[in-house]
Amino acid sequence: MKVTKLVATAALCAVTTPMAMLPAAAAVDLSENFSVEGYVGSSYRYIDADDTSDRFDIDAAKLLFTAKFAPVTGVFSFYYAPGAPEDVTLLDAYVGYDAGNGLSLSFGKFLSWHGYEAFDIANMYQLTYASGDFLGGIPGYHHGIRIEQSGEGWVGGFALLDSVYTPSGLYLEGDGELKDNIGIEAYYKYTGFDKTTLYVGAAYDTEGGFQPDDVFMFNFWGEYAVTDNLTAAAELIFKDSGDSDGFGWTLYGNYRFTDTYSAMFRVAGEDIDDGPSFFRVSAAPSWSISPNFLIRAELTYTDYSDAGLDNATFFGVQSIFKF
Repeated sequence: MKVTKLVATAALCAVTTPMAMLPAAAAVDLSENFSVEGYVGSSYRYIDADDTSDRFDIDAAKLLFTAKFAPVTGVFSFYYAPGAPEDVTLLDAYVGYDAGNGLSLSFGKFLSWHGYEAFDIANMYQLTYASGDFLGGIPGYHHGIRIEQSGEGWVGGFALLDSVYTPSGLYLEGDGELKDNIGIEAYYKYTGFDKTTLYVGAAYDTEGGFQPDDVFMFNFWGEYAVTDNLTAAAELIFKDSGDSDGFGWTLYGNYRFTDTYSAMFRVAGEDIDDGPSFFRVSAAPSWSISPNFLIRAELTYTDYSDAGLDNATFFGVQSIFKF
């Protein structure tokens, strides 16, 4: 089984990162109804495993457009990343309807709710992901319809999808049909406790089509603002896919030294029943030069078991321009 997630560029994770301790650039208003935002990131990455390798390349670039004609909003984006199915992919492509009283509906192609770490590299606090080498628990983009309801201190949602996961390893979209198998996602996020956010989510893919077995995924994460400068978090991912069960876990700490300097510290692990496992330690400092430009680095050590290699050391430096 190949070990790939340690060196992955932006792939499968959450819609936005909860650890919002770095300044974010606002979208650029083109008119009263239209706005645009985006980013481009590049990095140098060095890996010392069974063999050593390095790479200097663009990690990802994204351009997202929003059209607001209340109560309807349209969102679409163009995305580039090395190794994606196409050089430039139509990533987000959905229409949302605000029904009032905290109720909203969306139709089209959108990102999964699940996962603590972000999909977009501009919203991350590190270069690599905590888990996913073997488990592949956090979904990516898929087509369907979703409904969300929010109240005081909480928000929840349910989605009917073409599939939760993706065929043939194409991580940017689902399989595009419902006749052979369907996917279901749901989540609940609670912010009613002081300085605390709790998230519970689940996903289910039915057997059929490209999916040889039913697949169930459970995701929990919690975040607590220990002080104004320190945020702590934990995440658990469980996935049952027929003959293969496994789980991943992560502990996070993010400390803001100043308005421009911060660092993320992470300990993570993943274990597949009767299969490979790993234990991972990471440190990732960030320097926010301006609201539009930042530089981050990461040093990660991973100890593997039954994975075809013993250990791997990753070092990377990344620059991101965003607007």
